Amino acid sequence: MIIILIGYMGSGKSTLGKTLAKTLEYPFIDLDDYIEAQEEVTIPELFKTHGEVYFRKQEHIYLKALLTEQKNVVLALGGGTPCYANNMELIKQHANAKSFYFKAGIQELTQRLKHDKNNRPLLSRFNTDDELVEFIGKHLFERTVYYNQADVIISVDQTTETEVIAQLMPHLV
Repeated sequence: MIIILIGYMGSGKSTLGKTLAKTLEYPFIDLDDYIEAQEEVTIPELFKTHGEVYFRKQEHIYLKALLTEQKNVVLALGGGTPCYANNMELIKQHANAKSFYFKAGIQELTQRLKHDKNNRPLLSRFNTDDELVEFIGKHLFERTVYYNQADVIISVDQTTETEVIAQLMPHLV
């Protein structure tokens, strides 16, 4: 089974994905890390040199390849991945894939992301918490329609890794 983790940046996809993969003894792939390895450049550099449209095209190509090539894996997607290039349809049509949306609220996401703005190209331009809250709220509103198409929705606000994994596990049987 390909276990696909979706959600807004900072929702815990990579952290929880690594824990889940270890628990299941599956490999873990972070799509952003995979793209960086394939492109031999960081995501921020890719955005800077080629722009978001190029990045989204490459992201779709690599997602499609991973869905075709992988069997038993935990795959954490970038926050925008489900929202572009019919990626959510691609995921939903894949017979061996199950998607999980890690749902986090605006305040939770702001707290998690405000100290990591330099590593997140879409957030680096915001100087105040209020600007960040407004951006996350608007962005989350736009993306929720895609996220909510996941097979399972799990709230991650004020939860531990253990609690989230415990909520997720029954859906893998």
